[in-house]
Order: sequence, then structure tokens, then C-alpha cells
Amino acid sequence: MADAFILWPSDRGLIRIEGADARPFLQGIVSNDVNKVSPARAVYAALLTPQGKYLHDFFIAELDGALVLDCEAARRDDLLRRLSRFKLRSKVSLAPGPEGHAVALIYGRDALAALGLAAERGVAKAFAGGIAYVDPRLVEAGARAMLPPAAREALAGAGIGEGASAGYEKLRLALGLPDGSRDLEIEKSTLLESGFDELAGVDWDKGCYMGQELTARTHYRGLIKKRLVPVRIEGPAPSPGTPIRAGEAEVGVMRSASNGAGLALLKIEVLSGTPTLEAGGARIEPRKPFWLKISA
Repeated sequence: MADAFILWPSDRGLIRIEGADARPFLQGIVSNDVNKVSPARAVYAALLTPQGKYLHDFFIAELDGALVLDCEAARRDDLLRRLSRFKLRSKVSLAPGPEGHAVALIYGRDALAALGLAAERGVAKAFAGGIAYVDPRLVEAGARAMLPPAAREALAGAGIGEGASAGYEKLRLALGLPDGSRDLEIEKSTLLESGFDELAGVDWDKGCYMGQELTARTHYRGLIKKRLVPVRIEGPAPSPGTPIRAGEAEVGVMRSASNGAGLALLKIEVLSGTPTLEAGGARIEPRKPFWLKISA
């Protein structure tokens, strides 16, 4: 058995976008370049408010000629409603699906090799009636897929065993990858404080999209004051939203956490790890991920 595991997360859903205007429709709305999506490439992107604040994030792949979004299941209807507002006279259809397909997460040392994927962000290929692709954010996160139930036999044949949610969560938190609205505050978080530049969720050359002006201004003027980073937790895990303090000063806020690890939005000046940080009675130790581009 290979060191490769699969999860079928129930908290992820799919949206199918197709029609003659599908690409230009989505291109003018989201943060990444939709024209880069193909049967051989997937991307990570976000939908923002006009003021550049986070609304939704998702992965975009091409399956059977349609663009398919891997998004939060609980917020899929909200994303569909928001996208539908921009349809106007565009020749495009938006609906849940494709029917019968589900999101899968494949991780572990041998995950990419088991799927026949090169170790490059976003590389995609057809697999067992669906599509599998390297996580566009980080190769180290493994692969994601959109698959029908019949794919289970092919996965087993590739030596990919059933995984545990705790194992993937440990990997995600160690890498510092946000998990949608668990870690990003709706209508408040910005892409750059949340790592979307380094995690390949923004294309700086694609042209206008909703929220582009503020995102670009923040990037080029270096206005980022806080960053979402992994933390080690000593003590009971603080609930999301718990303030993090260095002495009397509030320096950040907790996001998701599990088994002594978590993510927190912290002021850049405390990322050196020199001050003692506390949240809800627990000690918080920032862990600067390898991909972070700041000096702290």
C-alpha cells in the first residue's frame, strides 16, 4: 500500500458553469486567470466585494468542457446567487453539479505519484470519469479531485487507502492553508493578509475583476499589517474569534484549531516569536510557514 490516502469531505460542494460565455463571464469576476484553466490545469481563486474583501474562495477545474468550482457546501447556494447576479445577457448556465461527482482530497508522500501527477501546482489530468489535480496552492498539500462513486475502484487499484479527517487537518494547519470561511472572515478578510499571493490565488496580469483595485493597491504599496499563519497551542484550543494578546496589547485573533495546532491572524511584528502570546488561557506560538514572503 502506498503512502497515499483519500478523504471525501462532506463540507465541499460543486458548481458547474457552462455555455459560450462561461470563461469571459467568470474572468471578469474572480481573482485568478480563468483562461489558464484547462483539462491539464486547475487554479485557486476568490470572489470579493467591490471593496476587495473576501466573500468566497474555491478551486476551478475543467471537466467535460465545463468549468467546475469546488466550494464550501454550506455556502454553495450563496455563491450561486452572487454569481447569478452577473449573468445579465451572458450565454452561461450555473447549477450545482456535475451530478454524481464529489470532491476528494488525496494526500500523503505518494499521493501525486499514485495519481500519475507531476509535482507542480495545479497540474491536472482525467481520472476514473472525473479529474484529479495537484493542489494549486501548494504541492505539499497533495491533490484534489472531482470524482464519481465508481472512481473508488480505480483509487484502490492505485494503492490509495481511506484517510482520516484528523490526518488531513494536521497537514493543512501545519502548511498554513486557510479553510474557507472557517479561517477567512466574510466581508472583512483581504486576500493578501490571507496568503493568496504566495498560494497562487491572485493573477496580477489578468486585468479587472471585482475588488481588484484595492487588492492591487495593497500589493504594490506594501500595506499588509497582519498575516494568517500557523500557530502551536499550549493549553485548551481557543475558539475562533478569541483575541490574541502580547501582555495587554491585542495583536491578533484565533481562527481554526485542532490537536494543538491552529491558524491565527497576527500582526506582522509579533511573527518573530519573541513576545509571549496568549489567547483564552492558552499559550500561542507563531510558526512562520516556508512560503511566507515577509521578514519578521
